[in-house]
Amino acid sequence: MTRTYIPGILAMAAIVVASNILVQFLFGQWLTWGAFTYPLAFLVTDLMNRFYGPSAARRVIFAGFAVGVLCSLIGTQIQGEFGPLVTLRIAVASGTAFLIAQLIDVSIFDALKRGKWWRAPLASSIIGSTVDTALFFTIAFSAGLIILEPTNDVSWANEALPLLGFGPIAPLWMSLAVADWGVKLSLSLIALVPFKAITEHWKTSAA
Repeated sequence: MTRTYIPGILAMAAIVVASNILVQFLFGQWLTWGAFTYPLAFLVTDLMNRFYGPSAARRVIFAGFAVGVLCSLIGTQIQGEFGPLVTLRIAVASGTAFLIAQLIDVSIFDALKRGKWWRAPLASSIIGSTVDTALFFTIAFSAGLIILEPTNDVSWANEALPLLGFGPIAPLWMSLAVADWGVKLSLSLIALVPFKAITEHWKTSAA
């Protein structure tokens, strides 16, 4: 592994660690603070893809995945008010969603990166974020997947409530998922600003 990958790996590791910590703290009724840091992982992946190609981006992803697994293992050993801070379902959901969504991001970005500068990061981040949200919340909280951890009571997440407090009746976890997805989509747009600035700076430095 060349030294050029180290900044990307460190950035990804910092985002994963921060998100694992901040997900424990609520922001309003439907979100945690982790929802605002985790989407930055897509920015790191896209920048590595732009600078060094898909192989480098995948190396950074696998490093982030390893850090995430470590955080999950530590979380399972820390007891909170309602049991371990990280349950088996959440650990599986987090790792699966991260790895699949990030690898999809890499493939989409690589396919589109020869077009207009904003198309690849925007499309890859939106699609990756959508996959990430769908996988995480379904695996972690859906009543249909209780077989993954029968002893983990997720009845609270399946309480029937109006979606986001005003929509059709749906399990609570769907409101959490929609709110999380909305933040990710918003940050996908906002991230275009630093993506453009960093890539322009890199071009200037490399010239």
